[in-house]
Amino acid sequence: MIGVEGEQLGVVTISEALRLGEEAGLELVEISPNSTPPVCKIMDYGKYRFEQKKKEKDNKKKQKIVQVKELTMSPAIEKHDYEVKLKHAMGFLEDGDKVKFTVKFRGREIAHKEMGEAILERFQNDLAELGAPEKKPVLEGKRMMLIIAPKK
Repeated sequence: MIGVEGEQLGVVTISEALRLGEEAGLELVEISPNSTPPVCKIMDYGKYRFEQKKKEKDNKKKQKIVQVKELTMSPAIEKHDYEVKLKHAMGFLEDGDKVKFTVKFRGREIAHKEMGEAILERFQNDLAELGAPEKKPVLEGKRMMLIIAPKK
């Protein structure tokens, strides 16, 4: 058991602990029920709950949710369009987001899969200092995809 000021009171019976809590005008709160014997502390329960919620809120603020941003193009992408997509991808990776590159094949373009692979490899090489690919380019139906994760 832990006292009001944080001092160790040792192992105490439940009735004794409740009596000490009533004398102090506070509640007996079980802090770690899984330990043997369970650890209890005499404190203001409302204040304790407030502190716990405050800690949870702070931890939630500190978490960074990684999003996946998608950039779509055709295998016959022009130089300027490529540069614009590359600039967007750099910004996304610097912000800590993953980037998913998708090359859409229409009609007979699917016969030239190597064009799509070449574009994705070019993105991979140009972004090597900012991110690393999660896996190699994959063809799924009429789409070829590559996901690049930011380096920490």
